[in-house]
Amino acid sequence: MFGLFKKKKEAAQPEVKEVILYAPADGELINIESVNDVVFAQKMMGDGFAVVPTNGTISSPVAGTIVNVFPTQHAIGFKAGSLEVLLHMGIDTVSLNGEPFDTVVSENQAVTEATTVSTVDLAALEAEGKDNAMIVIFTNGIDVIDSFELTASGTVTKGQVIGKVVLK
Repeated sequence: MFGLFKKKKEAAQPEVKEVILYAPADGELINIESVNDVVFAQKMMGDGFAVVPTNGTISSPVAGTIVNVFPTQHAIGFKAGSLEVLLHMGIDTVSLNGEPFDTVVSENQAVTEATTVSTVDLAALEAEGKDNAMIVIFTNGIDVIDSFELTASGTVTKGQVIGKVVLK
């Protein structure tokens, strides 16, 4: 009669064509090829970048949604538009069973570059002989990325715009 029980049309979500990339930590921005792990450096998991941090406060590298927090807290999966992003904290850190990580986000949580996702005990990583690079990988990039560009280099600040991904 008045349409009270009709389903409301969901507002169409605007299609994301560009994803802004942010430094996940204060530190030195490095190309993925410079990461001290062959799987990452040879882009076996996808293209990306890394920041060698000067402190352990780690924030989201994209504005999006958390899709996965690994049980060992060393990695977090994000979705930004159609782009799937993995933040891998340190190299060979899964073996530490979450000890140096205080990951504070959960699945389905919306995040921005200002969202702290984890605090990492960098001294504990060093004591274990682990590389502390904060590695950001585009895991489905081959399927959805038209172009990827880093617009910053050298020393960066957590939350600083450092590049962009243009989606297909």
